[in-house]
Amino acid sequence: MQSASFRFLRVLLVAAIALSGLPLASAQSKWVFPGPNGRLTYTRSSKGDRIADFSYAGYEGGGVALPNVPIKRTVAPSSGDDTAAIQKAIDEVSALPLVDGFRGAVELKPGVFHCAKTLNIAASGVVLRGAGLSEAGTTITMTGDPHLAINVAGNLDIASGGTESDISEAYVPPGRLAVLVADAKGFHAGDEVLIRKPVTETWIRHMGMDLLYRPGRDEHWIGSDHLDVRRAIEAIDGNVLTLDAPLMDSYNAAFFEGGHAIVRKIVVTGQLSHVGVERLRIVAPRRRIALGDPEFDGLFMTDTADSWVRQVAAEETTNGIHIDKGTERVTVTECDVVQHDPVTSAGKPFLFSANGSQLLFDRCTGFGNETFYFATQARQQGPVVVLHCNFRGDGHIQPHQRWSPGLLVDNCEVPHGGIDLKNRGIMGSGHGWTTGWSVVWNSTAATLEMNEPPGIANWSIGNRGFQSNPPMPLYEAHRGNRTQMGDPQLPSVVTESAGKPVEPASLYLEQLAERLGPQAVKNIGY
Repeated sequence: MQSASFRFLRVLLVAAIALSGLPLASAQSKWVFPGPNGRLTYTRSSKGDRIADFSYAGYEGGGVALPNVPIKRTVAPSSGDDTAAIQKAIDEVSALPLVDGFRGAVELKPGVFHCAKTLNIAASGVVLRGAGLSEAGTTITMTGDPHLAINVAGNLDIASGGTESDISEAYVPPGRLAVLVADAKGFHAGDEVLIRKPVTETWIRHMGMDLLYRPGRDEHWIGSDHLDVRRAIEAIDGNVLTLDAPLMDSYNAAFFEGGHAIVRKIVVTGQLSHVGVERLRIVAPRRRIALGDPEFDGLFMTDTADSWVRQVAAEETTNGIHIDKGTERVTVTECDVVQHDPVTSAGKPFLFSANGSQLLFDRCTGFGNETFYFATQARQQGPVVVLHCNFRGDGHIQPHQRWSPGLLVDNCEVPHGGIDLKNRGIMGSGHGWTTGWSVVWNSTAATLEMNEPPGIANWSIGNRGFQSNPPMPLYEAHRGNRTQMGDPQLPSVVTESAGKPVEPASLYLEQLAERLGPQAVKNIGY
């Protein structure tokens, strides 16, 4: 039977949507829906494919409240450049011992700080905190030459742990938490592992990416002979390894040309953890530039796990908040990025972008034209979740390039722009198929451009907006001219309940509540 607390949670979620002015969900998807006992029921294809559990996205793997770390240093604004004073405080806290994963917070007092250089956080357990986003809060005004305002960066190194085994299944569907290996000897619960998928000419041809003819350039849609994702082993039963988060891609031995996907024990060093940036505003000079000109950028996070960006605003930065390579289990919440002057070049910047795994972008907002509001980058595996985000202008939410499966866009609004799950073909530098096994759920956009890769599903469920199935952009044969060709015609995504939202109102929140209980939803502010 459904518990009283679980029923109460659902009532609260429905009430919140009603108060927001959004239409109440009254339909159901055939792929995932509340069953007779109130818990989600998943439909699988004949191969076992299903919509994955995205609830593992976010700080500490989802459902964990962001901490309030004690203050160890305080900095007040001066009448001159404040970069050195803030960096000195960060460095002093970085030298303190770790206690339960944290060293302490650097508090920036209310007022305007002038910074002509980048502020760097390069140690675990350090938090940079302002006094809020109001006029009485903390503002970092970027001065001097173009630069990045805040850089959170580890130095990730991955070494072999000495144990490796082939995945012995002919097909591993998306969403799986367990894999069967040929020999589990040498693996142990708690081990960090790398799961490697072979990239072969057979698979590239199957995906149609051999059509990315770019005169004078090699094919580099994937650019290597493998795709990797990191996980940890939770349990071992015989030769079955249970992982700490689901795989968001499929593994089909039919395309491996006699090879195998593998699981390899690894030793990870140099990755930061438990770093936070919160409650401050970044303001760059307002100017019109072309992408590639020197940039004032907001906040970049690289090689960092179990960390967060909370209540950070960026104004007039070229790129806003970028969670880059080597990142895992990061939450970006209640952040706002605003651009008044569009970039003048064909290439466009990103308000928010993601290049890691288990990333949650929650209740973020933004404004700007000729921009990408949110984009995934190249060759990463989710889950990546964009939840209850609202963007104004003609920009887009989209997986942006080179096969990053496992994106959920849940209850997002882009009323004058677009949400895309598509093949970008030769656009950019030959971005091709951007994603598979991804879902847009109960969201609104002026346009939804949706394609489905061969043999792989994408889902558009409960969405409002004009949905189309655009062709893959290619060069005209023998002419080298870029054109929107009508051939090849691409499969359309799985579409359900167009124009009418479905139950559950939020897929991510429902999955989180089922996996960890209603308190997990409360922990993240719902």
